[in-house]
Amino acid sequence: MKRREFIKVSLAASTTLILPLSGSSIGAPKNKVNFGICADVHHDIMHDAPNRLQQFIQEASNNNLDFIIHLGDFCRPYEYNQPFMDIWNSYNGKRYHTLGNHDMDGGFSREQVVDFWKAKGKYYSFDHKGYHFIVLDGNDKNPSLNRSGGYARFVGKEQLQWLKDDLSATSLPCIVFSHQSFDTNDDGVENGEKIRALFEKANKAAGFNKVIAAFSGHHHTDYANQINGIYYIQINSMSYNWLGNNFKHIRYSKEIDKKHPWIKYTAPFKDPLYAFVKIDGSSIKIKGKKTKYVGPSPSELNYPKRPDNNPIVPYISNRKLNR
Repeated sequence: MKRREFIKVSLAASTTLILPLSGSSIGAPKNKVNFGICADVHHDIMHDAPNRLQQFIQEASNNNLDFIIHLGDFCRPYEYNQPFMDIWNSYNGKRYHTLGNHDMDGGFSREQVVDFWKAKGKYYSFDHKGYHFIVLDGNDKNPSLNRSGGYARFVGKEQLQWLKDDLSATSLPCIVFSHQSFDTNDDGVENGEKIRALFEKANKAAGFNKVIAAFSGHHHTDYANQINGIYYIQINSMSYNWLGNNFKHIRYSKEIDKKHPWIKYTAPFKDPLYAFVKIDGSSIKIKGKKTKYVGPSPSELNYPKRPDNNPIVPYISNRKLNR
C-alpha cells in the first residue's frame, strides 16, 4: 500500500484535530497517562542540539508527566556525547529510548548504543497506569532483500515473535513507539503492512481496540493517520527538515558550517519541536510546538511541495484523537 492510498489528516499547530475511532471502548482504563515525546534531535548534526534538548527537559520537568521518550536519531555512542546524555538523564523521572537508524552511524552496533544510553533494550515493553507501552526496533536487516546501500528498516523474525507474545500476554490497551513508521512504504518499515496486520489481529482477538496508536519519527513531517481503527502518528523532528544537496544553504555562519557541515543540507527550526501527550479512556490529546525556519523556508528554495496530508512544516500539530 502506498502513501497516497492512506487516509491522513494534518492541520496547523494552532488547530485541534478530532477523528472518530471505530470499535468498542471495552478495556479503556479510567486513568490518565501523560508523557513528553521528541524525535530526531540529531545531536551529531545540529550544533545547538544540547540547547534544544535542554528546553524540552526543562518544560517536561515543569509538567506532571509519567515519563519522557525519544523516538531515535538521538546521539551516537561517542564518549564526547556524554554531556548530551547528561542533559537527558537530568530529567527526574522515567526516561525511555527508541533506536533510530542514524544512532549507529560511524560503525557502531545497536548493542553499543543501547549500552551507552543505558536503555532497556533494542525493543522492550512496560506498563504504566493501566496501559501497555511497546518500543520496537525498526533497524533489523531484511533477509529477503539484497541491499547494496541505504539503511536497514525491517522488523525481523525474532522481534516479530516477541511482539506477538508480548501482545498476547497483556490485557491492557497498547501504545507503540518506533523510529520508522508502519503506515507507509516510503522509507518506513519494509514489513509495516505485516506489523499492522498483527496489531489488527490482536484487536480482533481482544474484542476491543487493544492497540490504540503507534507513534513514530524518522520522516521529519507532521501527520496523523488512521488505518482500521489504529492511529499512526508522526512526530516531527526536534531540529530540522532534510532538504538534500540540491537545496543546501548555509543557515548560521561559515564557522558553524565548517564544524557542522551537514546543517546546510537541512532547513533547521529556530526553536525545538516536541510534544506532550495525554491519553485517557476517551481520547489522545497532543500538545505540539510551532516555530519558524532559520533562513529561507523549503518553499522559498523551491523545494517540491509535499502532499497536504504529509507536510514538511516547522511545527507539531495540536490534536485530539477520539478513542
